[in-house]
Amino acid sequence: MTSHEIRQQFLDFFRSKGHLIVPSAPLVLKNDPTLMFTNSGMVQFKDYFLGNGVPPSRRIADTQKCLRVSGKHNDLEDVGFDGTHHTMFEMLGNWSFGDYFKQDAIAWSWELLTDVLKIPKDRLYATVFGGDTAEGLASDEEAKDLWKQYLPENHILYGNKKDNFWEMGEQGPCGPCSEIHVDLRSDAERAIVPGETLVNKDHPKVIEIWNNVFMQFERKADKSLVTLPAKHVDTGMGFERLCMVLQGVEYTYDTDVFTPFIRFIEQHSNKKYTGSYDRKSLTDVAMRVVVDHIRAVAFTIADGQLPSNNGSGYVIRRILRRAVRYYYSFLEIKEPFLHRLVPLLANEFATVFPELKAQEEFVKKVILEEEKSFLRTLEDGLERLEAVEIKSDFLDGRTVFELYDTYGFPADLTRLIMSEKGISVDENGFKVALAEQKNRSKADAEKQVGDWVVLDDTPKVTFVGYDELSVNDSKVLKYRITKDKKGEQFQIVLSKTPFYPEGGGQVGDTGVMSFDGEEIKVVDTKKENDLVIHVVDKLPADIKATVIAYVSDTKRHLTENNHSATHLLHAALRRVLGTHVAQKGSLVNEQYLRFDFSHFEKVTDEQLAEIEHIVNQKIRENIALQEDRSLPIEEARKAGAMMLFGEKYGDTVRMITFDPSYSRELCGGCHVSATGKIGLFKITSEAGVAAGVRRIEAITADAAETYVDEQTTLLKEIKELLKNPKDVKKAIADLLEEKGKLTKQVEVYENQQLQTLKDELVKKAQTVNGIQVVSEKVAVPSADALKQLAYDLKAKMDQSFIVLAADIQGKPQIAVMITDELVKEKSLHAGNIVKELAKEIKGGGGGQPFFATAGGSDVSGLDRVVEKGKQLV
Repeated sequence: MTSHEIRQQFLDFFRSKGHLIVPSAPLVLKNDPTLMFTNSGMVQFKDYFLGNGVPPSRRIADTQKCLRVSGKHNDLEDVGFDGTHHTMFEMLGNWSFGDYFKQDAIAWSWELLTDVLKIPKDRLYATVFGGDTAEGLASDEEAKDLWKQYLPENHILYGNKKDNFWEMGEQGPCGPCSEIHVDLRSDAERAIVPGETLVNKDHPKVIEIWNNVFMQFERKADKSLVTLPAKHVDTGMGFERLCMVLQGVEYTYDTDVFTPFIRFIEQHSNKKYTGSYDRKSLTDVAMRVVVDHIRAVAFTIADGQLPSNNGSGYVIRRILRRAVRYYYSFLEIKEPFLHRLVPLLANEFATVFPELKAQEEFVKKVILEEEKSFLRTLEDGLERLEAVEIKSDFLDGRTVFELYDTYGFPADLTRLIMSEKGISVDENGFKVALAEQKNRSKADAEKQVGDWVVLDDTPKVTFVGYDELSVNDSKVLKYRITKDKKGEQFQIVLSKTPFYPEGGGQVGDTGVMSFDGEEIKVVDTKKENDLVIHVVDKLPADIKATVIAYVSDTKRHLTENNHSATHLLHAALRRVLGTHVAQKGSLVNEQYLRFDFSHFEKVTDEQLAEIEHIVNQKIRENIALQEDRSLPIEEARKAGAMMLFGEKYGDTVRMITFDPSYSRELCGGCHVSATGKIGLFKITSEAGVAAGVRRIEAITADAAETYVDEQTTLLKEIKELLKNPKDVKKAIADLLEEKGKLTKQVEVYENQQLQTLKDELVKKAQTVNGIQVVSEKVAVPSADALKQLAYDLKAKMDQSFIVLAADIQGKPQIAVMITDELVKEKSLHAGNIVKELAKEIKGGGGGQPFFATAGGSDVSGLDRVVEKGKQLV
């Protein structure tokens, strides 16, 4: 069976057993602080096991994307060197939430493996939990007795807590498990060494393929175990390993899950994959690394995690860079390559994980940019690493740190390259150098307080801008002068300010500060380390004077209109287009609003009209703003507040509501007190800005009114030009139809003139040494007509040499046509000839041996072109 058929067999089997088939959860975890990535099939069902939610069905099955590159499940450094480890893999699973338990789970496992998938029964082994005295847990005799119905006793083995007590992390649901192993050795090997002696001994051909976890407990933060409210089943079967078993190959990389990608790499690297697992066969290792890592990187980006310098983003960047290093060093591919695998990957998984296909171009672009950036660092770093002096098979830790700190060469990559050469790294020296650098940075930061002139070291800045647009009792805490390409920039921090700093898509406020009557303009407001930074046009004479500060109220109010309209727009988009719509970016200023959102096709005119209607309806309802400040985030979550993916929220948040049943979002920006103040909302454009991301621009209030007035005036002027017809649309359509007819008539007339001109030129043709020569100045309406005339003349004359010169709307044009026979017999080349002629019109051109054109700037030279054409013959 193909991998597609194997996956479908699994899902169909459990559908027949009353299971609901659900889609895979994203690889990226949004609301689970205990895990960085989805590392097993049960992660998305955690709340159901804990009794915190109700599942859509008590029986569920799926295939789940999993990633194991962090924490206790970290296979990254093994990937490529053996035939079974992967970063991203599929976990086939079936679940029972308080429904069936051990008996059915074990019976169905046996039925699927032996009756449906036809794995020989004598090759299968089962392990059960052997108990743990430290935890006070007894051995799982119930599971063992159930397995006795299917397997001889020597094929049922006890396992320790490490192998047979499953926990997804430091905390969470857990319980004893029963693993199923398969012995893939030859009959001769099995006759010599019994399979039961090799189970869980890391034998490459005696492997685990399925784990049935019997969820009975919850591991608490204090490491204690408590019994769950109900008993559950959580199973996981490695899809790639199952394909390996059923397709009769030795390694997962030899299955059709990976072979199309390996073939692609072979074609583009001109290197052969031999399937060797010798650690020195680095070409094969590199191909396996690339085909594995592109899956992890592409699917994680599609699920919302971009490569970055920290957290889960750094893990993805590290995987991507490991793949780049391998194809650069061992496949000799020196240009970005990973992104070229994305279309193949997207098509291969289009039916099972469609999210990658939907974002194919976006994912390709992200990976390409990462590759280009790292290839520059890699090339430089490898050269420097080669030049490093290594003594006694030991690389100094400070050298590792210098490569990392000065040249951006990752320390883990240095370790990897050194390990391949059998050289160890001075880890302690690296840690010492890293600590020293952190201390230096801290000291430098303290010295750089001189960058700020501190008048008052009070750390607290009071922002009153939600409620007031002015203060009259503020003071300067600190100020500084910075320099950039535009020159000097003056920045002030106040103890109390009404100025909103740029953030959340909203631009910073502008306004005025008064120091004892001296007015200073505030040209922008930004935020830096929880400080509100006022960018001013100069520093006052008395920086210590009491400050009166007031925001430009016109700009602020117009900005508030657009910000509140953005919230109304977001809700309307989700109503009309669907709940998949999520904010991907925004800009809100006093002139207009811009809103980027996830959607995979153009928004139709009808949909835009409906969206605009909903927003204006909400404006007319004059919905009062409901603002909740310092709201515990859990309360906001329970209230159903919209939270932006990837945004970091604190323990308390600010929630903005315009009708609890319509719009409720977490937001730090400024808003109208009631939607009626927005006045009018008008969409001005809709377009795509990236793969799967659309952008709407819109205006409100005065700008929207002006826009409508301008459109009305324009329509009125068009009506007047058309003599005020009853139906303007029909009148314009009739006008366009009439224009089309006239254009066709003109074309017919011009063609007739062209044919007449052709006949005249044929009569004028002179015969020189058996060659018919036309070198004339002609009157034609366009360059296309000149070209057509040249071809028509060629068709009418054998052995012809044609030079045509024309003044086309004030610009000189030349065409040279030579029959094929002359080109061959005389080795003539129209492109070379037209270049010579074009000198007379101060221009240039070129073309094919039989036809070429040129243009220029000197119309007066056309007569010289004609004479020169005759002389050339």
